[in-house]
Amino acid sequence: YVTSMSSSGARGVRREYGRTYVVRPKGRHLATIVWLHGIGDNGNSWSQVLGNLPLDNVKWICPTAPTRPVAAFGGFPCTAWFDVEETSVDGPDDVQGLDASAAHIANLLSSEPSDVRLGIGGFSMGAATALHSAACYAHGRFSNGVAYPITLSAIIGLSGWLPCSRALRTKIESSQTAFRRAAALPIMLGHGRGDEVVTYRNGERSAEFLRNSGFSYLNFKAYNGY
Repeated sequence: YVTSMSSSGARGVRREYGRTYVVRPKGRHLATIVWLHGIGDNGNSWSQVLGNLPLDNVKWICPTAPTRPVAAFGGFPCTAWFDVEETSVDGPDDVQGLDASAAHIANLLSSEPSDVRLGIGGFSMGAATALHSAACYAHGRFSNGVAYPITLSAIIGLSGWLPCSRALRTKIESSQTAFRRAAALPIMLGHGRGDEVVTYRNGERSAEFLRNSGFSYLNFKAYNGY
């Protein structure tokens, strides 16, 4: 089924989100994963794909990002989880936009049953947003200091990159709790060697940044093509 909603985000900036598509589990509900589309896409396309996977115990929530001007496209508006100039670990970061989307995702997961494991995954910009959520969870706070409200059990990122990489290690080393959370969080990253949008090297460097910051439970898979 589909829903439409808005969220105040982590800084109180109200953004209108598009439709959220939900794929119900075919079997016993053991896990819920929010899956985030790439730039210019919507939740519907991924809900069709995920609904055909042989994962009968997983509920998929596929939201649609707000439409906003994107610097990488000369300010042209499209669906995007945050503003971006370049898809690189070295690029400038729209921290406010990242926090707002991470807060929206956490809100989507906050009403799930207490015995269900929670995860976040995504493709390209969606993967970047999932990794920002992982950092917020481990640190226990969004970048603006607001408490992160849920417990994550898994992160999946395909063809993405790590935003806010320069501040990550300091955040994780800020407390033993943050370090323990980072070390215990399973992260699966996959990247095509021929990716021309988010280069393979950026995916590889993102994995290196994460491991060096304490996310040791990380699996990076390379594959041919895009």
